Amino acid sequence: MRVPLNWLADYVDLPAETDPHALAAGFASIGLEEEDFFGPEITGPLVVGRVLELVKEEHSNGKTVNWCRVDVGPEHNEDLDDPKDPQPGEERPSRGIICGAHNFVPGDLIVACLPGAVLPGDFKIAARKTYGHKSDGMICSAKELGLGEDHSGIIVLSDLGLTGEPGDDAIALLGLDQVTLDVNVTPDRGYQLSMRGIGREYAQMKGQTFTDIGSAEVAPTNAATDDGFPVSVEDNNPINEVAGCDQFTALQVTGLNPAAKTPFWMQRRLQQAGMRPISLTVDVTNYVMLELGQPLHAYDTALLGDEIVVRRATAGEKFTTLDDVERKLDPEDLLITDRGADSQGGKVIGLAGVMGGADVEVHAGTTDIVIEAAHFDPISIARTSRRHKLSSEASRRFERGVDPRLGPVAARRCADLLVELGGGTLSPATTQVGQAPEPTVLDFKVARVASLVGVDYTVAEVTALLEGIGATVSAKDDETVSVTVPSWRTDITDDVDLIEEVARTGGYDRIPSVQPAARAGNGLTVAQKTRRRISNLLAADGFTEVLSYPFTNDKRDDQLRLEADDVRRKHVRLANPMSEDLPLMRTNLLSTLVDLVVRNQGRGAKDVALFEAGLVSTSAGLPEGPGPRHLPGYHPSDDELEAIYASVPAQPYHYAGIIAGNVELPGVWGKGRKAEAADVIDTVRRIAAVNGLEITVEADQIAPWHPGRAAKFVLADGQTLGHAGELHPKVCENLGLPARTVGFEIDLDALLAQEDLRAWDGALSTYPVSRQDVALIVDAELPTQTLAATLREGAGEELELLETFDLYTGDQLPEGKKSLAFRLTFRAPDRTLKADEASAMREAATKLAAERHGAEVRS
Repeated sequence: MRVPLNWLADYVDLPAETDPHALAAGFASIGLEEEDFFGPEITGPLVVGRVLELVKEEHSNGKTVNWCRVDVGPEHNEDLDDPKDPQPGEERPSRGIICGAHNFVPGDLIVACLPGAVLPGDFKIAARKTYGHKSDGMICSAKELGLGEDHSGIIVLSDLGLTGEPGDDAIALLGLDQVTLDVNVTPDRGYQLSMRGIGREYAQMKGQTFTDIGSAEVAPTNAATDDGFPVSVEDNNPINEVAGCDQFTALQVTGLNPAAKTPFWMQRRLQQAGMRPISLTVDVTNYVMLELGQPLHAYDTALLGDEIVVRRATAGEKFTTLDDVERKLDPEDLLITDRGADSQGGKVIGLAGVMGGADVEVHAGTTDIVIEAAHFDPISIARTSRRHKLSSEASRRFERGVDPRLGPVAARRCADLLVELGGGTLSPATTQVGQAPEPTVLDFKVARVASLVGVDYTVAEVTALLEGIGATVSAKDDETVSVTVPSWRTDITDDVDLIEEVARTGGYDRIPSVQPAARAGNGLTVAQKTRRRISNLLAADGFTEVLSYPFTNDKRDDQLRLEADDVRRKHVRLANPMSEDLPLMRTNLLSTLVDLVVRNQGRGAKDVALFEAGLVSTSAGLPEGPGPRHLPGYHPSDDELEAIYASVPAQPYHYAGIIAGNVELPGVWGKGRKAEAADVIDTVRRIAAVNGLEITVEADQIAPWHPGRAAKFVLADGQTLGHAGELHPKVCENLGLPARTVGFEIDLDALLAQEDLRAWDGALSTYPVSRQDVALIVDAELPTQTLAATLREGAGEELELLETFDLYTGDQLPEGKKSLAFRLTFRAPDRTLKADEASAMREAATKLAAERHGAEVRS
């Protein structure tokens, strides 16, 4: 919300010398955080000038310019010194300025920017020679001063309803010295999206009395009459059984002057608030919305049917909004339509609370209008806005909650301004459909404030703070107060909300910062320790941790060459994606991690090792259709809770890493080494080992891996931990990755479900080891891991370490065979093993390998 400080000063006692930074700090202490400052961007001299003489000159480039003599006041006028111009004494002192615009004549008051001034964009003004004259300054357009986009002509003060004398300060006259503060309004505080709301916050912060300009007790309103413009609310499909429109106020203004212009002071305030002036009627509705917080809409009465109808859309219905986009409507969309005398031929004239259409829009010839001030259900408006990706100033306010009692006040305020500025007449005929709800009354014990906030507030202090937000407070007994919640605070529904308001408006700086003491015996969870252990291992190996957005699309599945029935294609689809190109939640980390590898490679990092830890999502196993929905505040039964949990997608926690380029960088120590499948396979083996797990490594053919250079990791209970290896060449080509890029991905949840084998109740042996080597000839297709597991089983408990140190395939072996060499390290806990004992253990291991796999000892 942009808050022009000069506008805020209309409602509160704001000293002229207020430091905007100090004001922002004060607002931050009550929850209104500063977003930005918009301060003066022009330094003078910028003055009022009167055009004394204007000579049109045609030049060889085909352009006609005006050579002007401009009176800029005694302080700034200079004697004539250009030989081509009138000599001193022939006329009073002035300045000569070249101007290419043609929308002014001698005698007009204009805005002159003189040498030494600096305009927005750090545009410095200096005297210069041009078109055969010395141009001693510039006559300014609205765009050059940051007052709008109009650059077709220069500013003529009379067109803005302004006047002055030559030499007057134009910065102050045009409001270019004013400051606007942009504050961040949280979604639950829609009332702050108005000068009324910000003024109330300031008044309470400074202890001032606030006169509520939006109160029906203070501001004038019209009583409902029987002859008001006909309005019918026909909501046959309410969301959550809540009517989409519970109140609708309509006033009529006739006889507006189509030529009436928006006064400059209103245009300037709209610009400061970030809105573009359009026309008097539209500007007034926007001004009142910014002032009070009630969105309004004005319809040309001549273009309306005989009745306004508020209804839900029908399936397949279409409507073109003011931005010239045709939208296919949803049956949940709430519409404003009209209806003819025969109940036929009605047209859609607006998406309720979001945006209107062009059919009944006010235009340059409009003289009679109907002003709409309605109250819409926040959920209905929010869904429509997100469904059509159409956010407007109106929808922002309605979806955050608009004061349900504000409609009649805002409609009358808008009508009064149009009568005052546009010469119209306010009709006494008034439409009022529906009534504002009864105010919420809450009881709570004052002592609860101290127990939750940690500050001892007195009953009088709590009462004053709550009255400051507009509540009515009365004491029920010594400990309890009864609070009538103001109508604009739709976010306050329970006593804890009132306690939050006491803490906020009393100042967050009063709340003590006390670090809670950690409970004895509680530290990191097993999952946290495991994640830290894995991340530390990867970081020590040279990987850099990154975070990628978890959003993807079907095209990425195709690029990864996933099969049509692959469970990783079972995505969760987002109802409101950040981008239409990325509407799905990822089912694996590699699908989004590759984007960061490509980005780093594109920025010159040719040797990249990245890893990511995070959640993935899958819709596999979910019931068809949307999950169960319940109204806010509803407490579901056990069966309903079970159905709710069953509709929640599984979100396992994964680790993934990618190495592209060199795994060992070149240097004086050598040429370096490209990453290979063995590097990431070994990384996963060590992740398992550091967490005390035994895994089986198997060959596997699954996308996106190379069918002959990848491995699957199986845990002791048969679960798949993950995969690692070289990415398929076609996958690298599809994604723009370097050839032979390698990677891995594992399921941390599957890892955490395993028993940690590092727990041991024995004692370290101090006796020496005995090592035995053996080479076995086996089938070439037999996995090394399978043979190693058999040797480990046959060797017995004294086997401390089993290592594979050689693989041989060649002419000395039969076709289809390979030789694997193992080193077995034995150690006994209570004695020194004899060579014969160690040899016997080796023989037992090789015998079991021969029985299971037909292994032969290679001589």
